[in-house]
Amino acid sequence: MDLNFFKQTRVLDGGMGQELLARGMKPNGTLWSANAILDENYHQLLQDTHRDFVKAGAEVIVTTTFTTRRKRLRENNIEDKFEYLNIKAGEIAHKVKKEFPNVLIAGGLPPQELTYEADERSEEEIINTFNEQASLLNDYVDFFYFDVWSSIKEFKCGIKAIKEFKKPYLIGIHISEGTNLPSGEKISDIKTIIDDQLLGVMLSCVSPENYEKNLQEIKGLNVPFGFKLNGFMTTKPKDGYTSSFFKNSGGNPNEFLGHRHDFTPEKIGEIAKKFKDNGATILGGCCETRPSHIEEMAKLK
Repeated sequence: MDLNFFKQTRVLDGGMGQELLARGMKPNGTLWSANAILDENYHQLLQDTHRDFVKAGAEVIVTTTFTTRRKRLRENNIEDKFEYLNIKAGEIAHKVKKEFPNVLIAGGLPPQELTYEADERSEEEIINTFNEQASLLNDYVDFFYFDVWSSIKEFKCGIKAIKEFKKPYLIGIHISEGTNLPSGEKISDIKTIIDDQLLGVMLSCVSPENYEKNLQEIKGLNVPFGFKLNGFMTTKPKDGYTSSFFKNSGGNPNEFLGHRHDFTPEKIGEIAKKFKDNGATILGGCCETRPSHIEEMAKLK
């Protein structure tokens, strides 16, 4: 694909997991969006949700693979479904691409251990788990999206893990609060590991306020940049994200992360315009961002 794709304003999709729950998918342990792939009764719902984001103006859809990582499947006693779930996610996204040929598919590679926390394993282990998931998605995707990662080590490992597939990548940095990654590192530290296959850098699953707080530093990378905004009250609950999820027996993350009532499509459209006017070319949403939010962002094209 064109490595300059994100140098002009582009619109990504929104938050698939929360949207699927809003449309009637039942929670299943901590599987979250993966349940829409595991349960065949939800396959059409998943495909329709991808389609509705495209109809709203998304030029890129991300595979629904945030919770098809081995660790999450192991916790739910279905690790044997790892290959099936990742391949099926790619197949369903590709059905939408056949209907809308100009849409690009991003192969979503989630953090392989805990969400919103740095992966403390060895580089070899991290590379192997990223590579394993990427290999299953490779046939269906145009590029890889490093989805809500929390340390420079993970990005370094991710770049190595996908090298054999000769596809570019989009970086999604998570910052829960303040200006540091959960690892304690700065956004500017990403400069030490990126190469010529980088498409751009986003702040992913962050509040509008936290994106604005980090705007100058991400702008200072001198690469295409932008955001996937969430509508949670926090991504750093008192008991930690993972333990809070289990205490709630899975279910809907907004039960312990909170849901912002000011996160209206019109408000997000205004915020996206302000960020675009400050240089952002990658516009998109994460959790609690619905097709109606993406439609407002698409008006900025």
